[in-house]
This record gives sequence, structure tokens and C-alpha cells, in this order.
Amino acid sequence: MRATLSLHPFLLLAIVLAVASLATPKPGFAQAENGDLTEEPVLLELFTSQGCSSCPPADRLAAKLDREGDFIVISRPVDYWDRLGWKDTFASPANTALQRTYARRGLAGYNGVYTPQTVVDGLLGEVGSSESAIRRLAREASRVKRAAIRIRKRDDGGFGVGLGGTTERLAELVLLGVARSETVAIGRGENGGRRITYTNVLIGEERLADWNGGKASHRINQGALGMHGADRYAVVLREPNGGRVLSARWLD
Repeated sequence: MRATLSLHPFLLLAIVLAVASLATPKPGFAQAENGDLTEEPVLLELFTSQGCSSCPPADRLAAKLDREGDFIVISRPVDYWDRLGWKDTFASPANTALQRTYARRGLAGYNGVYTPQTVVDGLLGEVGSSESAIRRLAREASRVKRAAIRIRKRDDGGFGVGLGGTTERLAELVLLGVARSETVAIGRGENGGRRITYTNVLIGEERLADWNGGKASHRINQGALGMHGADRYAVVLREPNGGRVLSARWLD
């Protein structure tokens, strides 16, 4: 369901007020001389496939980075390797479409449509198993953060989401449902006979609201957290149609 964000009096967020004004950084934030936020989590989207023999090292790296807690790691299995003899059990045409959109727009770094590919905050691309390069790109992305998300768990099982900061384009707040860890026994294709574990596999996504900058809040009711097969959720603030990611947070 789509809605427009508006100010809300339930004060989710003295935190968000501080974030949005960027006037007085709080502990846990660094503020660059140009006013950019520098310690918000960075979104890493791994385009992977069960039919890709080069992908398992990237899948292992995704698990490692997820454990560190500094990144929002999302695995987005694509479907274009299904023709090699094994149909990826999590592949989605929507993931393939997003990757192609990123490539058409052009990513700084290693651009194109390939697996494994990690896209950093919708801006930068790199081979998904290249740990040092991905960490470097994540540092670059963190330096240009101008928006932030804050989360508060509500007593009814839902969440309050506070937004603050600036954007040059109308942005959208999106709810992502993922499966934290899924191990797949692959029967055929390039990885035939292997058991591979995937981290934060995308199950579904739902656009929640629009945002055009400033302070705003949104409620996510417990009923929205019932995507079949998902056991973890994140919210992502991003420019639509494969645009840059402004901020992301787990609903933990």
C-alpha cells in the first residue's frame, strides 16, 4: 500500500530531529565538514545465482559482512543463469530487472550485468567476492550520506520509523523481507552437488511511502511483517527506478 509520509506527533524521534537538522551530531554519528553523515549503515546488494560457479566466494563474503553489523546486506538472486541446467530456487525477475537498471544508469566502479556483483548504495559496483574493493566503496558511499533512518519497536509488535535529512529527488521508503540464512543443495549445473548457504535472501518488498526530505515518520504495523518465508526485515530509503540509496536500517 502506498501512502505519503507526514509529520507525526508521536516523537519517535528526538533522535530523528537531531539527525534531520544535522546541527549537533550525537554519539554514534560522525559529521564531515560538508555536513554529510558518515556513520550510517551502507546497503550492499549482492546479485548472485545458484547456477554461477563464481558466486560461492561472494556468498561467503556476504555472510561475513552481515555479521559485522556495519552493513545492510541483501542477497538478490537473479534468474538469467537458470538456462545452465539448474533453476535458482530464490531467483526473481525483479532482481534481474533492478540489476539491469543499475547497469543502464551506470555504476561507478565495475559496472555491467554479471554475477557475482555487489552494488553499494545504488551508486557503486564491484565484483561480489572482492572484499577490499567492496569495503573501499562502502567507505566512499558513507561519506556522502545526507539522510538517516531511526527505528523504534512499538509495544504492539510494529515499528516506528523516523526519517531525517535531505534529498535532491523524491524518494521512496521500501520494506524488504528476507530469509536470514538458507542452505540449498544444488542438484545440477555449475554448482551441482554443492550445498551453499545464502545470507539475507530477498523474499519480498513493498513500497511504503514517498519522502521529499525533512523530518517525517511512518508506522509499520505488525501485520506488514508477515511475508511468507521472511524472518527479518529492513527499511530502505531510496530514489526510485534504480536510483541511489539514501539510508537503510534493519527492523531489529
